[in-house]
Amino acid sequence: MCTVCGCAEGEARIEGSTLHSHDHHSPESHETNHHYGHGPAHAHAPGMSQTRMVQIEQDILGKNQEYANANRTRFSDHGIFALNLVSSPGSGKTTLLTRTLTELRDELPLAVIEGDQETSNDAERIRETGVPALQINTGKGCHLDAHQIGHAVDSLDPPDASVLFIENVGNLVCPAAFDLGEAAKVAILSVTEGEDKPLKYPDMFHAADIVLLNKIDLLPHLDFNLEACLTYTRRIKPGIQILQVSAKTGEGMADWYHWIQATRAARLVGHPHSQSSSACR
Repeated sequence: MCTVCGCAEGEARIEGSTLHSHDHHSPESHETNHHYGHGPAHAHAPGMSQTRMVQIEQDILGKNQEYANANRTRFSDHGIFALNLVSSPGSGKTTLLTRTLTELRDELPLAVIEGDQETSNDAERIRETGVPALQINTGKGCHLDAHQIGHAVDSLDPPDASVLFIENVGNLVCPAAFDLGEAAKVAILSVTEGEDKPLKYPDMFHAADIVLLNKIDLLPHLDFNLEACLTYTRRIKPGIQILQVSAKTGEGMADWYHWIQATRAARLVGHPHSQSSSACR
């Protein structure tokens, strides 16, 4: 079991290959039965000191950071704009992604890495848009990690100057701690979840580079305090950009597409692949 987030040991599967959890978790972290919610660090493992647990967590995140930095270098070298999409289950993340792919596929080269604990349902939905996608099943794991992403990129081989969407496992806790080498972390929050979500999961919203407030078409039917949600989000991360969108009706989606195109273009200024990227538009 991972001492960082508590996810259990299991077998992560990338389409066409298999990864084991010990590829990114410390072996020692699997030798003891871990329990969470106690002790000064809010976690304890019988027979293991808090100091040792902190060291294991640092080792795990440190190793992940090495893989993330390698991914980031690879993405930069190839002009790939990688976005890590994070949300709780049921936020409409996959629906938002498929609409995005359908409406941008003729303007930009696109690719998707899809993360779920089980099934390839979402990857199949994505491939129906005509955009290449690769499924990672994390088994008992509750987040994607940089090592998995590196292997997935090897298999998917996204084109130079493409936008690579990484749809993380539905979870507002663990993905905040694991850098994947992405250019930006995109937090998706739906109005059906409650306006205080940013206060309940501050690490994720603080780590996010942009927030998409989805399902705004449902606002007339819900007891949701929009202004409070915006205030809470900016209390966690002052100045963060928040886009109000509906993946169902398309409202606000043009602002999201503009952000993708403008942010990608800014990162490609002076890059060897900047010319090829402009030819795709």
